[in-house]
Amino acid sequence: MYIGILKALLLQFETMQNNQIDIIEITAKFFDYPILTIIGAVVTIIMIVGFIYTICLFAKGVIPVLYRIGNGLSKRKIAIFAEQEYGSLSDMIIDSKNFTNTIQIHKNDIKKAERETVFLVHWGEYEDKIDEILDIKKDSTPLIIYAPQCVGTIDKYNLEKINMERNSVVVMFRGRL
Repeated sequence: MYIGILKALLLQFETMQNNQIDIIEITAKFFDYPILTIIGAVVTIIMIVGFIYTICLFAKGVIPVLYRIGNGLSKRKIAIFAEQEYGSLSDMIIDSKNFTNTIQIHKNDIKKAERETVFLVHWGEYEDKIDEILDIKKDSTPLIIYAPQCVGTIDKYNLEKINMERNSVVVMFRGRL
């Protein structure tokens, strides 16, 4: 069958007048053969089935994981260690729509935060209580220390203690929270 196609092409080359070769015409005639139409249809069907299969795999594997991660984050309870700044920090976190549960931790109730899943500490107000906070913090609990420049900087000794903790970060801007 393929030999017949090749012979037909050679015949077309020989019969062209003045040795001028019209590549577009030859190509069009070549793809007019029924076998190539069938091959094209089969390849198209394979591509469509592969695309649908890929979409199904994505929907089955990735979307549930993203849903669980989103649910896990949104159900976390954030312990905010702040007195005057609590309202502002809590509103900012709730307005982000990523988290919905916050609880205020007062200086005399630091142990109450032990069972919470995220710690957010306002450095200016809880600088003197950092040791107690680090003592109750578990390795799996993220610690975010908000230290705006207006309340002063964190000294090297405390910065080193925070650095030695797992899942801890120091931020100076509200946008990073």
